[in-house]
Amino acid sequence: MSVPEPLPPRERRGWRSRWRQLQRLPLALVFASLLAALGIVQLSFQLGNLIYRTATWSAETQETRQRIRALERDVRVLRDAEAAALDPAYLEVLARCQGFVGETEELVVAGNAPDVPGEVCNTLRLP
Repeated sequence: MSVPEPLPPRERRGWRSRWRQLQRLPLALVFASLLAALGIVQLSFQLGNLIYRTATWSAETQETRQRIRALERDVRVLRDAEAAALDPAYLEVLARCQGFVGETEELVVAGNAPDVPGEVCNTLRLP
């Protein structure tokens, strides 16, 4: 048995030899790799879009809930005002706040009173 001769040193290969190596790869493997890369890009886009939609939907949901709470509060105020409008005691208090007096009462005005009366009672601002 003899010792095999050592292999000659590798020569630098140019682009032509590399192109020949690429041509040897199975075409199906190249297509599969391209499709996998395209799938990764599409998946990345879909995940980004999903995150964006989730954040947008959460913000819009929060804004809508706040608006619903404000509208429910307005409905309560309007219902209270409607109920008070039918109450004779409340109407009498409201008339006194506007400066009206009863038929049997006497109106007394101070000599240094302003020409335009100020707000005596708290007014309810309706929405």
